[in-house]
Amino acid sequence: MTEQKDLKELPACPVETTLMLIGNKWKVLILRDLLTGKKRFGELKRSVGNVSQKVLTAQLRAMEENGLLTRKVYAEVPPRVEYSLTELGQSLKPILDAMHNWGEMYKTFSN
Repeated sequence: MTEQKDLKELPACPVETTLMLIGNKWKVLILRDLLTGKKRFGELKRSVGNVSQKVLTAQLRAMEENGLLTRKVYAEVPPRVEYSLTELGQSLKPILDAMHNWGEMYKTFSN
């Protein structure tokens, strides 16, 4: 089942729309890692953490379908695939920065 939706199918609430697009742990961590530049699948798998290959592939496909990242395949042997954020994906940087800052603040309060 694809997560891509036509505009007429998007939730009326903008917060719900955002959560639909990036509202799971893996997508947020993929965004975090791609904000620094393009990455290969293996690099993402290592940096994202304890994610299965199947789940990572599904998340990357959904994010590509939603226009948040691009997948570039190089005609080489062995094949090389690189992922990078689109302009739309890059526009999520302030949201991730705010999440980072809030997480840091929470750590200081919880100690």
